[in-house]
Amino acid sequence: MDTKIGSIDVCKPTSSDVGSPPNGAVATIHDSTPTTAISVGSSEATLGRHLARRLVQAGVKDIFSVPGDFNLTLLDHLIAEPELNNIGCCNELNAGYAADGYARSRGVGACVVTFTVGGLSVLNAIAGAYSENLPLICIIGGPNSNDFGTNRILHHTIGLPDFSQELRCFKTVTCYQAVVNHLEDAHEQIDIAISTALKESKPVYISISCNLAATPHPTFARDPVPFSLTPRLSNTMGLEAAVEATLEFLNKAVKPVMVGGVKLRVSKATDAFVEFADASGYAMAVMPSAKGLVPEHHPHFIGTYWGAISTPFCSEIVESADAYIFAGPIFNDFSSVGYSLLLKREKAIIVHPDRVVVGNGPTFGCVLMSDFFSELAKRVKRNGTAYENYDRIFVPEGTPLKCKPTEPLRVNGMFQHIQKMLSGETAVIAETGDSWFNCQKLKLPKDCGYEFQMQYGSIGWSVGATLGYAQAVPEKRVLSFIGDGSFQVTCQDISTMVRNGQNPIIFLVNNGGYTIEVEIHDGPYNVIKNWDYTGLVDAIHNGEGKCWTAKVRYEEELVEAIKTATSEKKDCLCFIEVIVHKDDTSKELLEWGSRVAAANGRPPNPQ
Repeated sequence: MDTKIGSIDVCKPTSSDVGSPPNGAVATIHDSTPTTAISVGSSEATLGRHLARRLVQAGVKDIFSVPGDFNLTLLDHLIAEPELNNIGCCNELNAGYAADGYARSRGVGACVVTFTVGGLSVLNAIAGAYSENLPLICIIGGPNSNDFGTNRILHHTIGLPDFSQELRCFKTVTCYQAVVNHLEDAHEQIDIAISTALKESKPVYISISCNLAATPHPTFARDPVPFSLTPRLSNTMGLEAAVEATLEFLNKAVKPVMVGGVKLRVSKATDAFVEFADASGYAMAVMPSAKGLVPEHHPHFIGTYWGAISTPFCSEIVESADAYIFAGPIFNDFSSVGYSLLLKREKAIIVHPDRVVVGNGPTFGCVLMSDFFSELAKRVKRNGTAYENYDRIFVPEGTPLKCKPTEPLRVNGMFQHIQKMLSGETAVIAETGDSWFNCQKLKLPKDCGYEFQMQYGSIGWSVGATLGYAQAVPEKRVLSFIGDGSFQVTCQDISTMVRNGQNPIIFLVNNGGYTIEVEIHDGPYNVIKNWDYTGLVDAIHNGEGKCWTAKVRYEEELVEAIKTATSEKKDCLCFIEVIVHKDDTSKELLEWGSRVAAANGRPPNPQ
């Protein structure tokens, strides 16, 4: 039986679904265009229209673009596709971040920029998407096909007749690169690029020569046949061996636990992971980068495992366990709090997207994570000891002291009010900085979205990501949390949100600098010029579209601003500038910063 999602034929098992949102998010499901293709006119039988139809088939309904002379004709033909909407962004970096946020919700995203000056500008966002395993299609309007192989020097280049600089840069942050400067193989190159992005869940690069986008060709005269991507399958013998070895390991344990990692997303294994949690009875935690990928309303959920800054009582249960099974983890210096986790390899089972490592023993390859957990759930011996221990020692967190009238607002008090805003109709976007730590402590209700960029940690990411995520899921109200330092990097595309009628609530935490950097290593470079942030957003709004701003200094002002944003201004973009003391940070950031600083400052090993 075949399943057709977003007009892409996908053979079962469902672990190989492509072009569909991760973790059971809502997607548009409809019948594929019949492959007895309809003949199209010559104005539609062009490379640009073919690419547009392919993007729609893959699940892309919106592209994020910045025009430039090399991509203008291509944009004409892309926006001529009725099912493809163009979102013009203020700069290429934000267009890439928007495609990143869009891909997190819809399962695939796309951006369109111009040659080299646009390509090298978007490159940072593409690198972030690569680190987060997001299928993102980066489309470049390239030079005229006649200029390749000549000794000509073009504008938007570094002044050399070699046009490959941009391509060489993208090779390190994409899983496939297609330079389309001949019509004869354009069809094949585009299909390989898009299908590779979907199969590998990584960004790809497609460069289209500027003189080819509008040119008809016989290969584009029919609607493209829907993709039929070969699903990845587990090796049956390897799967059985991995399950047997894991069961032997786990069933000997007295108090085993399970921890979800960020690669649950790329593995499309969340459902199988929860199935295993239901069957095993194990205490279930998530690593910080996996927040939002595992349901926090699950009866055995114990919080975020983040070493010394974990959710209260979570690290004690995980690190005291005699066996822990990690699903898709990334142990870097940030997630390990400066390499300070108290874990032992011989107690760990590490489940990667396509292999399983049991303790210090064997590695089992060609085993898909979703298949592994589904099979394990059928045979695991139930053991609720670790969760019972957690339940026994758990003490509810205290409530921050309520601010007195005219007493400056404290961040911990602010997030008590944010918690009350969350529902299945909201999503949280957390910017790099103290927003990481404060948002980690939020308890997500069922179906509440949550995204942040931990592996790459690029400040300013959240503005573009909010734009892209909100465009992908208009039925959710996006709550975005960003520090003043990060906002100064990418603030321009607030205007794109207003222009497109989006209604996120953006909380700008103004504490006068790069607070996360201060807690790692302080210096005068961490202090930034203060802006009138609400005044800036009002200027960007300029009376066009729906936008409302508020500046709050006290708790009662915050309460009133939230009430307004969620009632009479619920259809507006709401920008709430929250002014707090420069040293008002979460206790987790203080601990994390000191440990990361220690890791960064290790002296050289003796040579």
